[in-house]
Amino acid sequence: MATFPSSPSPTSHAASSPLSRRRLLGGAAYAAGALTLPAGLAACEKPTEGGSGGGTVTLGSNYSDEVPKKALAEVLAGSGLDVKINTVDHNTFQENITRYLQATPDDVFSWFSGFRMQYFAAQGLATDISDIWQSIGGDFSAAMKQASTGTDGKQYFVPFYYYPWAMFYRKSVFQEKGYQVPKTWDDLKALAARMRSDGLIPIAMADKDGWPAMGTFDYINMRTNGYDFHVNLMAGKESWEDSRVKQVFTLWRELLPYCQPGANGRTWQEAAQSLGQKQTGMYLLGMFVGQQFQGEVAADMDFFPFPQIVEAHGQDAVEAPIDGFMISSKVKNVDGAKELLRYLASAKAQNAYLKSDPNNVATHNGADTSGYSALQRKAVELVGGAKQISQFLDRDTRPDFASTVMIPSLQSFLNKPDDVDGLCRRIESQKKTIFAS
Repeated sequence: MATFPSSPSPTSHAASSPLSRRRLLGGAAYAAGALTLPAGLAACEKPTEGGSGGGTVTLGSNYSDEVPKKALAEVLAGSGLDVKINTVDHNTFQENITRYLQATPDDVFSWFSGFRMQYFAAQGLATDISDIWQSIGGDFSAAMKQASTGTDGKQYFVPFYYYPWAMFYRKSVFQEKGYQVPKTWDDLKALAARMRSDGLIPIAMADKDGWPAMGTFDYINMRTNGYDFHVNLMAGKESWEDSRVKQVFTLWRELLPYCQPGANGRTWQEAAQSLGQKQTGMYLLGMFVGQQFQGEVAADMDFFPFPQIVEAHGQDAVEAPIDGFMISSKVKNVDGAKELLRYLASAKAQNAYLKSDPNNVATHNGADTSGYSALQRKAVELVGGAKQISQFLDRDTRPDFASTVMIPSLQSFLNKPDDVDGLCRRIESQKKTIFAS
């Protein structure tokens, strides 16, 4: 039986530390004990023993929100395989992933590309699927293959879809008020001030789950200091006490008066709903924000790239995380698991998923894009024109650092943004300890 250990909530993290995905974690050690999953999310049956492609394949899934959960079920129904899904709340899944993989994991599990995939591959918690890539490699770009490759040069991941982060807004609001899409930081602040004078909360903000605010940090850092500095900072190669990092928080502080108050008590879904209800004017999030909108509201949504701050870096970098699937190192039905990954790597599977959840973009070169919405087509153009692509803070750095340091640090900043020097000093001190281990 695949089980997830319990973990403290983001609130308890903040209370017990000097500094608590949807997109998070797995490297830190959490409290031991078994988690009793809610009805309908119970851990699945014991996986079938043996190496045959027949029999049951189990899949540990963090697709817990209504739209992606339904879409994944529809995809798997067309696989021709006997797949048992163990669906766990997104944040719970990610905060307990390390202990889950070390215990009795499912055959296949949903996860993320890049550093986050490499971390578990290096820990010996994932199965080498280079043989799968020998047959599917021609269906993906070189960049997608690189994002699926471990530090040992072997492949451990099948990319399923990606979604850029951008500033989302309702077209009708901009048309009614005569707002113009901001190109620069000063333009953004001027627009926010105008929105506030018009009775709107300019920028929707939510960080109850701990990860959404990371996107704001990433973009301000990449726009101010460039992509190379950003990835080196994530890799522990730059100091958080560097004046360039402090400048990021100083700039972010300029936006806070225009942001929705009480962010640490609000989910991303609630912030999205405020945008849909025309209570807020803009919202920085991934394209999955569209899961919260239907009908006329969905058709009214648009986005613009995060504005330029320093001309030398322009809008070169785009945050575009890639989600996909891996096979655990304790897989029971290895042939069945690999057959499932080959199916999930197909254009057929990705087309089926995006038909039900059209808030992402397929990774397969041959995926059917004829039915893409205007937002999906715009997302393809945005990512295709980027000079650099980041994977998101909690994927571009060590999971234990993102979880135990950056979540509470950014939540602390949102509550008390005045002590930038103290904040950066605490982050750097903890970073040195973690990256030295």
